[in-house]
Amino acid sequence: MNIRLDGRVVLLSGAAQGIGRAMARAFTDAGARVHLTDLDAVGLSAAGDLVSAPVHACDLSDREAAHRLVAEVIAGEGRLDILALAAGGVRGQVGRPLEEITERDWRILFEANVEAALWLSQAAAPHLKKAGWGRIVAIASGAGLRPSMTNIQAYTAAKHAVVGLVRQLSFELGPHGTTANAVAPGLILTNPATHAQWAAYGPEGQQRILDSLHTRRLGKPEDIASAALFLASEQAGWISGQILSVDGGRL
Repeated sequence: MNIRLDGRVVLLSGAAQGIGRAMARAFTDAGARVHLTDLDAVGLSAAGDLVSAPVHACDLSDREAAHRLVAEVIAGEGRLDILALAAGGVRGQVGRPLEEITERDWRILFEANVEAALWLSQAAAPHLKKAGWGRIVAIASGAGLRPSMTNIQAYTAAKHAVVGLVRQLSFELGPHGTTANAVAPGLILTNPATHAQWAAYGPEGQQRILDSLHTRRLGKPEDIASAALFLASEQAGWISGQILSVDGGRL
């Protein structure tokens, strides 16, 4: 299957590193015009240089900022076809007992993982409806389908919320020609937090995880990017409201 997105305009959040950066490469290689956004201005600039894409440093948990960004992209391009929502993560948190979690610990992970996706989708929805064609692809997590190996309560809850948001967007936007789906990655070593998580398991724990996967290997950012690219394609036009686990198979 040769997936091409020639002429399509993509707004990709969470593009500064890891999965988001791999998605930037995949969408660009498929011929799309990709706009990159992230809170991390330094990493975002490097990602933009890597794929020769315009960048927009932005706090997407700010509703007005997210709406301005969408309006800016549409004003410059005359269209917006695809929202690729990879912003999120654990924001430096580690697993702790429930009793130790503060209100800010909880809220910051919902801001990063849920609100960013919500406000971008809200801003883009009228334009996608008017165009009669669109794709929303969110990066959820295996933690959005089951308890998380991170043991971070807010992360698990936030990723479950992303799954619910995607399904609701599919229900609302599907009649207007826009599909909404999510990719639920397994453990991907993409940043200091995931590397620290992996190291904390130790050699025996790491082997147990590998032995629990059908493929007997961890995934790569490119594995997730390829799945997201497919869900954003013309070929995936009758797939909506789905959560695609890309985790090497789990026993």
